Amino acid sequence: MTVQPDTTEADRTLKDRHRAMWALGDYPSVATEVIPRLGATLVGACRTGPGQRVLDVAAGSGNAAIPAALTGAEVVACDLTPPLLEAGRTLAAARGAVVDWREGDAEALPFADGSFDVVLSCVGVMFAPHHRAAADELVRACRPGGTIAMINWTPQGFIGQLFGLMKQYSPPPPPGAQPPPLWGHADHVRDLFGDRVEEVSAEVDTAVIDRFADGAQFRDFFKTHYGPTVAAYRHLAAEPDRVAALDRDLADLAGRHNQGGGIMRWEYLLWTGRRTG
Repeated sequence: MTVQPDTTEADRTLKDRHRAMWALGDYPSVATEVIPRLGATLVGACRTGPGQRVLDVAAGSGNAAIPAALTGAEVVACDLTPPLLEAGRTLAAARGAVVDWREGDAEALPFADGSFDVVLSCVGVMFAPHHRAAADELVRACRPGGTIAMINWTPQGFIGQLFGLMKQYSPPPPPGAQPPPLWGHADHVRDLFGDRVEEVSAEVDTAVIDRFADGAQFRDFFKTHYGPTVAAYRHLAAEPDRVAALDRDLADLAGRHNQGGGIMRWEYLLWTGRRTG
C-alpha cells in the first residue's frame, strides 16, 4: 500500500518550514561545488546498474540520483522542495542523465510497498524531523532483499559541530523533532532499522573539502548558499550583536577545521544494509 502523508496542522506547518528552509540560498551550489563526489561515493557502495530501480530520498538537486542514473539504473528522485527538483532536472539534462523527479515527503513516500531494488539517501533523509518515521518509509519502499544505503554527517564531525553551533542562534525545534546528526551515529541507525535489515556495513569516512581558503570564506559561502545557515541569520536579523557573534563563531569553527592549504575533512557515516523478509 502507499502511505498517505500525515495531514495534521502541526505536521503541515513543520513540513512547510522545512520546505521553505531548503529553498533558501542555493543548495545546488553546495552540492556541486562543495560535496560533488559524495553522491557518487554512495552510489558506488550500492553497486547500482542496469536493470535496477533506484529511489533517492530527500534527493535535493540529485547529488546521488544523477550518478545513479548514469550507471544505467532506472532512478526516481524524491524531495520535499520543488525548487531543488527543478535544479536537479537542469543538472541531469546537462549530464545526459534520465531521472524521474517527484515531490514527496521522506516520512510519507508516495510509492507502493517494495517498489525499489535500492533506496538511498545522501545527507538528505537525516534532515527529516521524525527519524523512525523516515526509517520506516525507507524500509517500506525497498523490496525484500533490496539495498538501503545512506551517507549521513556524524555528530562529532564538522557538520555535526556546525549544527550544534547554529542551534545556539536558531529558534528551538518543535516537540518531537530529532537532531539530524544523530543519523551519523551507527547505534542510532541500528536502533531505527532493527532486525528489518541484515548484512549491515557502517563505515566512518571523510569528504575532503578544498573549496574554502579560510574560515571567513566558508562562513560567507554558507550564510548565502546553505538553507539552514541562511535561516539562522534571518532569525537574527533584528539582533546585530548576535549576527556579529554568529559571523565570528562560524569563521572560527571552520578555521579550526582547516588543515592547511584550504583543506577540510568532513566526517560522515556510510551505512548500507539489506532488507530482510
